[in-house]
Amino acid sequence: MPSLDLCFSPELLPLYELRGKVAVIVDILRASSTIVTALGEGVSQVFPVASLEECAAYGQQYGGLTAAERDGLPAPGFDLGNSPFGFLDAARPVRGQALIISTTNGTTALRRSLAAEAVVVGAFLNLAAVADFCQRQQRDVLVVCAGWKGRFCLEDTVFGGALAERLAAQGFDVRSSDATLAALHLWEQGRADLPAYLLQSAHVRRLNSLEASQDFEFCLQIDAYANVLPLWQEDRLVDAALNAE
Repeated sequence: MPSLDLCFSPELLPLYELRGKVAVIVDILRASSTIVTALGEGVSQVFPVASLEECAAYGQQYGGLTAAERDGLPAPGFDLGNSPFGFLDAARPVRGQALIISTTNGTTALRRSLAAEAVVVGAFLNLAAVADFCQRQQRDVLVVCAGWKGRFCLEDTVFGGALAERLAAQGFDVRSSDATLAALHLWEQGRADLPAYLLQSAHVRRLNSLEASQDFEFCLQIDAYANVLPLWQEDRLVDAALNAE
């Protein structure tokens, strides 16, 4: 029976064995939600990089859109910040373009998880696609929460609980890890009104102070991109669901 476990922060990854597992990278606010939206709106591929210098260099190499954020704010000198709404602007066509993105937490978490057998990006926006992929793989799953600068974030862990609930219905063991049990309990508390529940989150308050409350509401939509699955292939993320068609 495959199992699901949670890593609350990338700083804790040395305590986990990634080899042979599916790693689900989650940064609800906002990197994973932005990546899912970008692919859902027609971006051809996504290059998640750790540094701003890499983001600029990849942009020159691949000629795509560059997106960068530090401390919740758009980094100067790039096409976009880290908001899903950057890919919903009719005045800026994104279909068919590559995206190079660097964020404070999410892209770093992904780069640290590449020893896994498969690496996918998860968000509430594509919860169904992530759950379906994990069920098909029939491997142990580790949800890697991006957190905030190495610290625990409520919203990423609540996503882990939502995924655990869906995989439990598919026969996954979600009871052998205290981290997963905690995530399930948090999800059960918040699921009836997720936006109201997560307003308690320090990261939500941080975003709202930056006048990004619209992003917060958007990122909590469940399965708005139910068929989008960002999957790591070689050196980039592609929409595995689209490529399988």
